[in-house]
Amino acid sequence: MQAIDTNILIYAEVESSKRHGPALELLKRLAEGTLPWAIPWPCIYEFLRVVTHPRIFHPPVPLEIALEDLRQVLASPSLALLTETVRHRSLLEQTIRQAAATGNLIHDAHIAALCLEHGVSELITGDRDFSRFEGLKIINPFANNG
Repeated sequence: MQAIDTNILIYAEVESSKRHGPALELLKRLAEGTLPWAIPWPCIYEFLRVVTHPRIFHPPVPLEIALEDLRQVLASPSLALLTETVRHRSLLEQTIRQAAATGNLIHDAHIAALCLEHGVSELITGDRDFSRFEGLKIINPFANNG
């Protein structure tokens, strides 16, 4: 199964991004497709935090627009939302130690651990930091698009 990282949601939302087209196309393909795909819950909160933040985007995406666009994504019948299970503590510790993650990488370790916990084999992201985490194949949909 594939999962998407926060940056896919952000780029698909922010029309001024040079990565908007490829991200929106990817998100539509996943959401409208029949193959199972996933979003870790922390990515949803991070998406809302980033796109509505006035110091990050000028102007920020209005909250109601961000929430409505998110509702449409979450309505995908093939989508799984990834959250912690009873196995999470040990997987998180293992993931953090294996990658020697500290500081800001702890958030990425949380996402990676959730993916591993739910059998996700591929994470679609433009963030190269995820290559530190064993057990996930990283797919960068922007590698040839800038």
